[in-house]
Amino acid sequence: MSSTILHIPAVPTTEPLDEVAANSDTGPDPGADATEPKEPFLVALGQRVRAIRARRGMARRALALAAGVSERHLANLEYGRGNASILVLQQVARGLQCPLAELIGDVTASSPEWLMLRELLEGRDEATLHRVRVAVGELLGTGGTNASLAQGKRSERIALIGLRGAGKSTLGAILAEDLGFPFVELSREIEKFAGCSISEIQGLYGQNAYRRYERRALEEAIQIYPEAVIATPGGIVSDPANFNLLLAHCTTVWLQADPEDHMKRVIAQGDLRPIASSNEAMEDLKSILAGRAAFYSKADFFLNTSAQALQSTVMALRVLVRDALGMPA
Repeated sequence: MSSTILHIPAVPTTEPLDEVAANSDTGPDPGADATEPKEPFLVALGQRVRAIRARRGMARRALALAAGVSERHLANLEYGRGNASILVLQQVARGLQCPLAELIGDVTASSPEWLMLRELLEGRDEATLHRVRVAVGELLGTGGTNASLAQGKRSERIALIGLRGAGKSTLGAILAEDLGFPFVELSREIEKFAGCSISEIQGLYGQNAYRRYERRALEEAIQIYPEAVIATPGGIVSDPANFNLLLAHCTTVWLQADPEDHMKRVIAQGDLRPIASSNEAMEDLKSILAGRAAFYSKADFFLNTSAQALQSTVMALRVLVRDALGMPA
């Protein structure tokens, strides 16, 4: 279906660079032999490693440094040529008739209650797991869905989620002005807490510190603003605790866009680093989108910002949000 590309004006952003990885690592299997048989378990393990890395927006080189392993070793793992000793563990687990997680000490196998919960949930479909997550969140008071719905209305904190370049800052500022709500750009609040830029947080202190600052900024925004439009960092879905908090206290809208539009808008914001290896950067971007799409889809509403011109998109978002909040159009 043909569509008119949305030209969103360039707005300076503090969102992390990992939203569009600059160094490629999505190329062919290094040293691969097309005739070499691969163990399915190791192939699946490598696929899971790649999927998690994509969801977190990490280049392979960055993960190799964080994990303290060589980039070559990590590449072998991702392409199904990992250390075969893990196959021995798998065989032992089968012999013991227990999950591999229990054998290696995963937290979900650390007590009888965890194991019984695993047994209850194993094999359930996504809809059932969603209902369980919401019910557990309500029981524990940690949310997991829009808590205001229990009172028959949606939260008036509107959180825009999506990858960098989706239009969160541009559309969020316009929507906030239309509604008469404060506009909160969470990335800027994170920098205020840390006293330095996001790139410095990640470079000096790492991803764990960044996620802690992200949590503090989100908690404060929820506490201070009963009404607000919040533009969130694209990677907020990579932290289940932070994403649960967002879903519980905000009405969420996933701003979707075509990968080409994401890239154009990032470059228009002044970030020229993807240009140096644009083909590889595009593949990285598509990989990140694929890794996060299942999480973004937990939002209450979706809006495609590539499907129409800017003014039409603004109107569509305005109508969507006002209708959700029961406000006159």
